[in-house]
Amino acid sequence: MIKLGEPRTLGLPAPEARLHFDTECDYFSGEQVATWGIDQFWGLPEYPHTPYYRTFETAVDADAHLYEFVVPMVPPTWNERERVEEYAALMGRGTVPTAVAISTLDVCQPSLGLGDDPSVHWGLTHFLLDGHHKLEAAATAGRPVRILSLLALGESLAGAEDSARLPAIRTQPRSARATST
Repeated sequence: MIKLGEPRTLGLPAPEARLHFDTECDYFSGEQVATWGIDQFWGLPEYPHTPYYRTFETAVDADAHLYEFVVPMVPPTWNERERVEEYAALMGRGTVPTAVAISTLDVCQPSLGLGDDPSVHWGLTHFLLDGHHKLEAAATAGRPVRILSLLALGESLAGAEDSARLPAIRTQPRSARATST
């Protein structure tokens, strides 16, 4: 059970959702490896054990980058196909649906220097409570979806100053992290 403490509500701009899992765009085999390196015991990238949507990323500053994820509470294969198609059709006509999530913001950086990119990673992770069909439809159709997010401040690995900066950072243009690798 997550104790909310003092949650902050974020009405986030509507990002495009892309489902990633074992793909070349996977954070855990890309940016995470560039920063933290390969797991020293297994000799493999970290494995998230779940499909997730990668929705947004942008620079925080010269040494930090925000990565945003949406983690469904059930696998997309459990979604009803007809419902997903219905939302995709609505999105095709300009509807931007809203999903609801409880979220954490983790701000982390490597301490051992095992990777090639020592940048600070801001991980904004939304654990989807409602909107599973909407997110899959958005990912399939390449359309945006709005996320009503309750940010659990007490459960995040970020300070109050970081959380306060998040709404402004989230309005910046999308940009990928440039690395030396």
